[in-house]
Amino acid sequence: MPELKQVLGQRHELSLAQTPQQILRSELTQMSILELELRVRAELDENPFLEEAEESVESEVATEADDSAEDRESLAIADTEAEPDAPPAEPEKAREIDWDEILNDSSHWEYRAQSRVQVPEEGTELPQPSVETLADHLLTQLHLDDLTDTEQAIGEEIIGSIDRDGHMHNITLEEIAADSGVSLETVARVHRRIMTYDPPGIGARTLRECLLVQLELRDPRHPVAEQMVAESWDDIINKRYEVIRDRLSVTLDVVRSGFEAISRLNPKPGEGYFDERQNYVIPDLVVTQVGGKFEVFLNDGDIPNFHINSTYKDLYLKQEQTDKKVREFLTRKLESARWFINAIHQRRTTMLRTMRAIVDRQIDFFRGGPQYLHPMILADIADEIGMDISTISRVTSGKYVQTDWGVFELKYFFSEAMETDEGDEVSNRVIKARLKELIEGENKMEPLSDQELTDMLNADGFQIRRRTVAKYREQLRIPIKRLRRMI
Repeated sequence: MPELKQVLGQRHELSLAQTPQQILRSELTQMSILELELRVRAELDENPFLEEAEESVESEVATEADDSAEDRESLAIADTEAEPDAPPAEPEKAREIDWDEILNDSSHWEYRAQSRVQVPEEGTELPQPSVETLADHLLTQLHLDDLTDTEQAIGEEIIGSIDRDGHMHNITLEEIAADSGVSLETVARVHRRIMTYDPPGIGARTLRECLLVQLELRDPRHPVAEQMVAESWDDIINKRYEVIRDRLSVTLDVVRSGFEAISRLNPKPGEGYFDERQNYVIPDLVVTQVGGKFEVFLNDGDIPNFHINSTYKDLYLKQEQTDKKVREFLTRKLESARWFINAIHQRRTTMLRTMRAIVDRQIDFFRGGPQYLHPMILADIADEIGMDISTISRVTSGKYVQTDWGVFELKYFFSEAMETDEGDEVSNRVIKARLKELIEGENKMEPLSDQELTDMLNADGFQIRRRTVAKYREQLRIPIKRLRRMI
């Protein structure tokens, strides 16, 4: 018997389509504060309807005004757009907009940042250090070296292939030789020369090669340490002290001396050669105590204030005097400008509501510190502020908040619940912190096993199993007992 859909010749599918406005809001919500700043500046360059506004004291509003601004922004968004998780609006209805009324209402076409992060007074410039890059440092040594033009060119290619850690993983000496049209022996000789530059071991292809070069350049040299790296690398990695002792026919004291010499080497010789200005985390949000209460602010002070360009606004209002193509262009750009402004307003509203909900649920953390972190999942916040879990996930991913206890990623505040002997629920982050503390305080000659760590955590009142302890240890990137053993 033929299927019903074959008889009717029809097929129904359920699909969820997003409007351009919803896609834009989703994209902006996922962006960090630095990414958003770049996006805003790009929009200012591309859309003639958007114009950067001059700075004014009005941009620094009182805290009490945030809530009213938030309500106004929400109303402006709801005027023409559906909620992010609602079904798309009908296309023909989305076009039914009274632009004349909107353009005469500044709350719909202006965005002003509301930064609460203290910045230096106007006119004060912070001195920035001049930091030499790793490549510059190596090229200076290369050009001072006694090498031929061909060898200099090979050296430049090798230096250009060195990563931030100081290793060369992305290309082989054979590939460089083939690209340069020279022998492998010549490339290997130049590579060997560069590894002796400052910092020693730079450009090594493996950790073993990196450490061995440093040991060979060490003064005074340590023959046993060199022999250990050259002949017993696997035993070093697995800390098989007795095997190394027997293989080299030395005492454990000599093996210990070799390990001490190796531990003083630099496994990442390129580390440290970076611009310190690139090592900052710019918080997207700030939580600070004001009058005994914790207030949440959005750190968007570097995002330029902008609004609808008055010239294009007037031109649009008089569009009956323009031809059809100009009217279509103006309408398209005006819609894009308003969508963009509303999307940023909703991003601000969503982030502030999310962070305020986090503060309410984690108030003990903000008062007392990380040891008072409570278990919490994305659904808790989503239910509290009436948004979808996916929206909360986008808001908390890659965003940071400045608190009295440091700068934390928003994801930090979400963790699973564990139960104590008293029946209280605690965050698994608290247990991980205690686990790390126990391992840091252990006797390194006799490290604690996972079972011993489990027993100690149980004695602290945490109901936890050995396999869970092993999982947490691995998440903390702490090796097993054997690899933590010292002699």
